[in-house]
Amino acid sequence: MWDWFINFLAAVLAGIEGFVGDWGLAVIILTVIIRLLLTPLMAHSTKSTARMQVMQPKLQEIQERYADDPERQAEELRKVYAEMKFNPLGGCLPIFLQMPVFFGLFTVARQVPADASFFGILPSIAQSAATVLEASGFQAALPYILFDILFGVLTFVPMVMNVSTQNEAQRSQTMIMGGVMALMMLWFGWSVPAAVLLYYVTSSLWQVIQQKVITQRVMEKAKAEAEAEAANRPVEVDVVRKERKPRPHKKG
Repeated sequence: MWDWFINFLAAVLAGIEGFVGDWGLAVIILTVIIRLLLTPLMAHSTKSTARMQVMQPKLQEIQERYADDPERQAEELRKVYAEMKFNPLGGCLPIFLQMPVFFGLFTVARQVPADASFFGILPSIAQSAATVLEASGFQAALPYILFDILFGVLTFVPMVMNVSTQNEAQRSQTMIMGGVMALMMLWFGWSVPAAVLLYYVTSSLWQVIQQKVITQRVMEKAKAEAEAEAANRPVEVDVVRKERKPRPHKKG
């Protein structure tokens, strides 16, 4: 199954390259096609995130009320998820679907011709910054290094775009996580083929634009809908009280 997927991805990439005449541009076009196909799922993921934000106070209330009863707590949480039509895993689906493409392209990039370039800016998208630096020196490797830096920056930017809506503790945590992820991606990007960097840079740029232009509108609309539903469906918490036994009367 995996070999079939790799061969299919390689055939699609080669077909696009045959049409546009540039391997690097073919990777960018393939990335745009993938992101377009994932747009409906991203919209669904955004709505799930908006619903989660609206539901958070209710979920906290349930967690506090049933802190000593995990089974009842899980049952009540499931009820709220069902009433609000919320899937806790919905926001992860687009990421999971992109992972096979990302790793598949990593394999396909090793199969493209050695002279597969990106308009001469990157003479070989099959090579990495580390390989070019070792073989040809700093000047030849500079475009690859810049793409690697862009790879790291575009890992950081989407993570911190919404820090203005977070409290101080969350903002600090997000900035730290974003910085750590950016450094990890810099290290990872140093040794991967430039084709993978082109895919990720294009995908991240798409995400930034989508988040600024589309996601905010979808988020605001989904929040308004979720708040209206939440107002009409208050969380009902059943509290079972133990019956008090009558105290025995003292004999005089």
